[in-house]
Amino acid sequence: MIESEALKFPGISHGFFTRGGGHSTGLFASLNCGLGSGDDLELVQMNREAVARALGVDATHLVTAHQFHSADALEVVAAWTPDNRPKVDGLATKVKGIALGVLTADCGPVLFADAKAGVVGACHAGWAGALKGITQATVLAMERLGAHRADMVAVLGPTISKAAYEVGPEFPEPFLNQDETHARYFSPSAKQGHFMFDLPSYLVDRLKQEGVGQVHNLDLCTCSDEASFYSYRRATHRGEQDYGRLISAIALI
Repeated sequence: MIESEALKFPGISHGFFTRGGGHSTGLFASLNCGLGSGDDLELVQMNREAVARALGVDATHLVTAHQFHSADALEVVAAWTPDNRPKVDGLATKVKGIALGVLTADCGPVLFADAKAGVVGACHAGWAGALKGITQATVLAMERLGAHRADMVAVLGPTISKAAYEVGPEFPEPFLNQDETHARYFSPSAKQGHFMFDLPSYLVDRLKQEGVGQVHNLDLCTCSDEASFYSYRRATHRGEQDYGRLISAIALI
């Protein structure tokens, strides 16, 4: 479990969990927390129970959503069962004892806290959700619970880095249509007509532009550090049939 000094507040626990310390084997070794993966669900549940213990919450109170690269965020008032999880990519709560988790394997996990207001949040920010505004949606959900964006701290956890993220010739267009200055997040790759995309910088800059008081990046690359992290892109390049999901979570305790 990796912790950010910026999120260490009394009454708040958090962690950007690596792939180590779990029960899964093979492609999923070992702390795979993805309910939608092809892993043994009993092992996944054991892994999630370990995460809940590390965060100091009951195993039934670690909640994750059915993520689908949206800009939808939800205020969480009670825990749900794994088979009843809502389709959203951002979560916010002011309820003590509930851990908000997001699952990633290259996309950006962002954890939020407004310690003054007693509100926390989490979002899954891949390129599509980031472009649509999932970070803003999560900030707004927190504000509906009484948080203030100027008092918020947001930390971006392990994410695919620019050096590992090659994209095709069609990829920059929606970003440039949003703002021509977004060209700064792209640089030519070794492949003709392709680009390297800097998702972490895009996310950090968006959070700052959205008025979040403090924004931090752990600056850890999921694709390049196989020992620590799962990576969808690495698995795809190898022709592997599946991959594990990392979990990042935050709770009021």
